[in-house]
Amino acid sequence: MRRPTKLVALANAMPESAYEWSPMEGVASVARVYMHIARYNYYPDIALGVDAPMGAAEYDSWEEGVTDKEKAVAILGESMDHVRRVTAHMSAMDLEEETRLYGRDVGQWAVLLQLITHMNEHLGQSIAYARMNHVVPPWSM
Repeated sequence: MRRPTKLVALANAMPESAYEWSPMEGVASVARVYMHIARYNYYPDIALGVDAPMGAAEYDSWEEGVTDKEKAVAILGESMDHVRRVTAHMSAMDLEEETRLYGRDVGQWAVLLQLITHMNEHLGQSIAYARMNHVVPPWSM
């Protein structure tokens, strides 16, 4: 059984009724933020030379198509597990190996740094969403 990350723990703590909530029109809903994070967790695969489990079109469909809490939590959790599996066996030499990211030549470490930065940016957004819905992040109790 996977150890929940803060994102997965927060997604579990959010009530199902909040998954379609957003702070205002034109801003991503709770579910869409979680699915955006999950989708992005698979995109660095190309830069790291790893085959993602599915095609990009399926990942893209999550952002608009998944609003069910149970499904969203499962997808988010699996995407986090995927990141762990991909990075678990990377050596220091792998991290220094060059790849392309956003049209630039960078070390593979930069791909992982971008991934962490992205997750943390949206963790902060998700904490704000939780608090606006009167949900205390589980690790804050």
